[in-house]
Amino acid sequence: MAHEPTPPRGLPRPGVWARGAAGVAVLFLASELLGRAGIVDRSFLPPASSITARALELAGDTEFLFNVRVTLTAWALGLLIACAVAIPLGLLFGSVPAVNTAVRAIVEFLRPIPSVALIPLAALVLGSGLEMEVPLIVYASSWPILFNTVYGLDDVDPTAKETLRSFGFSRFQVLLRVSLPSAAPFIATGVRLAASIALILAVGTEILSGFGDGLGMFIAQAGNVPDGTTDVLAGTVWAGCLGLVIDTVLGRGEDRLFRWHKAQRSGAS
Repeated sequence: MAHEPTPPRGLPRPGVWARGAAGVAVLFLASELLGRAGIVDRSFLPPASSITARALELAGDTEFLFNVRVTLTAWALGLLIACAVAIPLGLLFGSVPAVNTAVRAIVEFLRPIPSVALIPLAALVLGSGLEMEVPLIVYASSWPILFNTVYGLDDVDPTAKETLRSFGFSRFQVLLRVSLPSAAPFIATGVRLAASIALILAVGTEILSGFGDGLGMFIAQAGNVPDGTTDVLAGTVWAGCLGLVIDTVLGRGEDRLFRWHKAQRSGAS
């Protein structure tokens, strides 16, 4: 389970945004200077201003936006199915120790297998497009949701569970009334981690598969064109911006929904 980085104490939100903007400005200037210094040929490393201009230009390109929509569709479908599969399995594994013990070896065997290694097999069996992308995204993004759900159940206050049991509540009722609400912040963090993994898989699968549509396919095709480096980097900027927007939206939603959990953790520490 990953923990959120602790924000600087006493720094208001505008200050946090100002620091982030300063970091982006430094990176932009460094890239601009390096690109214009002539150390590396511009066809391999264009200045940051050229990349940014091309990225903005792509915002008005309908074909490029279609590719972005294809990637986001695969991302959303894969993440949705991963949640539908991994959360119930995590609740089952975390609630029934016998099941957790029985499947532990299988889980530990499957988890280290990199999703990209499955791309050739998936392409042969499932074809191209969403039929291939979505299963790979589900496979890769299910793990953080599954394990965070199990860890969340382990963190439930045992006294609260025992209290309900002593009043005659069944295991399922204890799960719904105590365990699931208590584990919900951990599950949300797992979904947030999985969202980033799903986007990486969506773009990466499109690049490595070599066919179909999507943002990754745009980047791969641009890489095969002479002087296509600017398009490659502009597409990469788009992928990074999508990841930043997704993480920000999910992070804000997580903070609003589970503010009580954050306050509880701060009080405990």
